[in-house]
Amino acid sequence: MAAAARINCSSLHNTLGFLNPLHYSLNSKANHLRTVRHFRRNIPSSFSHRAVFCSSAASNSTPLEPNEVVSDPFVLTTPLYYVNAPPHMGSAYTTIAADAIARFQRLLGKKVIFVTGTDEHGEKIAAAAAAAGSSPKEHCDIVSQAYKKLWEDLDIAYDKFIRTTDPKHEYIVKEFYSRVLANGDIYRADYEGLYCINCEEYKDEKELLENNCCPTHLKPCVARKEDNYFFALSKYQKRLEEILTSDMVKPSFRLNEVQTWIKSGLRDFSISRASVDWGIPVPNDSKQTIYDILRFHAVYWPAMLMSAGLDLPKMVFGHGFLTKDGMKMGKSLGNTIEPNELVSKFGSDAVRYFFLREVEFGSDGDYSEERFINIVNAHLANTIGNLLNRTLGLLKKNCQSTLVTDSSTAAEGTKFKDAVEKLVEKARVNYENLSLSSACEAVLEIGNAGNSYMDERAPWSLFKQGGAAAEDAAKDLVIILETMRIIAIALSPISPGLCWRIYAQLGFSKNQFDAATWSETKWGGLKKGQVMGQPKPVFARIENLTEGENGVELPKKGAKRKEKSPKAQQAVEA
Repeated sequence: MAAAARINCSSLHNTLGFLNPLHYSLNSKANHLRTVRHFRRNIPSSFSHRAVFCSSAASNSTPLEPNEVVSDPFVLTTPLYYVNAPPHMGSAYTTIAADAIARFQRLLGKKVIFVTGTDEHGEKIAAAAAAAGSSPKEHCDIVSQAYKKLWEDLDIAYDKFIRTTDPKHEYIVKEFYSRVLANGDIYRADYEGLYCINCEEYKDEKELLENNCCPTHLKPCVARKEDNYFFALSKYQKRLEEILTSDMVKPSFRLNEVQTWIKSGLRDFSISRASVDWGIPVPNDSKQTIYDILRFHAVYWPAMLMSAGLDLPKMVFGHGFLTKDGMKMGKSLGNTIEPNELVSKFGSDAVRYFFLREVEFGSDGDYSEERFINIVNAHLANTIGNLLNRTLGLLKKNCQSTLVTDSSTAAEGTKFKDAVEKLVEKARVNYENLSLSSACEAVLEIGNAGNSYMDERAPWSLFKQGGAAAEDAAKDLVIILETMRIIAIALSPISPGLCWRIYAQLGFSKNQFDAATWSETKWGGLKKGQVMGQPKPVFARIENLTEGENGVELPKKGAKRKEKSPKAQQAVEA
């Protein structure tokens, strides 16, 4: 039972949690579950080896002034990732998604507390450390640091990094355990059954495959008998059936899975181990250690919250698998996606954009390098990057890189401004609904609209005509650059590095970018006389490479660098 290390709060508000893949058996099939959660009440708590439940300090001892309004914080958690092995792409995907949502909530002006971290207790971790010839603590230090480094490379802007070996964390676990014990929901009993070492839990025989193999790890479970502490889950059967509705569990097919599992009958489960030394000691029984038991977060966790007297999650959102080239990933197949290699090769903005754009949150998603390159080149390098570059080039050549009028004035009498504002609202709604792929698509539509406007207006030709036509062309450039300013804010939760580079070329400082809010997606931010930066690519086009002799990467056979379209070429030369 792993928990977040904070207890200095008197209330919990709007907590949102993303959970690592859970493995549970339905129709002899392993499934992954990650969840989104909202909590209310008064104790920090965050648990998991395959999940995390975090909370936040929402208030302090300082009295409020008369009429002072305090907004609820938005608390977002990733899993506390299990450190038996280095971070993988599944961990990265969950954290990227959480970071995007945290960034969007900050744009809305909310106080956001974004938590991530590592779960560092358990039998598998002790075994991994022994195999490496190190102590469990040394092993955890190394892998935990690897997570921190990857999150830095991926531009993950977390507020708290929790390690379950921290003393504060241990205090939280014991406090939560004591609450549940005081409610009469923990008892001691002998247990004998088939135990999966990789899952670190006992399995029902009905969920196992041939030869008592775990359906998740495909390895035989071992017979084990222990004297452990149990949580009285069966006591909460009826209450769980009542609370698990369509409002709490999404998407709907996840709700069906949860309800089916509950209706099969809930059994009490073990929450401690006598055979695992690398864990947090049970209060008043040092021979037992608390371990990760949240096999199913939409069932076990709400029941324990009820027992502890805490409010329940408002929503649980489950999302799916990542595959590569249409196949499940595995080291034995040699087709894993290594996030460090991906970021090193393509950069953070490309990695973040591809997985959030191409994987609809809640559904399974597939990665192929060819599609990755095609998508980020088309969307980031061409639609967005090239539009900015060609516009700034024209502005430099014809207007000394200076805006001739306010963007609000430039757009008077055009329908373009209204179209952009509708797309901005579309993006906002999708962000709010956790439809991150659709949010990306809405922002890309703004870029497509900007390119269409540029091609229709052909300002390079208008500049050549001089007079009133040239004045109109200068206004057109202001309109396009205002569009780019709006894109830089609206896409910043997805690809923050790229958006900062756009903002910088529009003449803004890093402080201005960091302080930007969603309200600034409203048309009219650029003013007459503003000086734009020098045009240079904000996103380098990725060449489609293959490995040649001696490991040297060469262009793929038949692959050609795309030539500029006649219109784009004309714009650059104008």
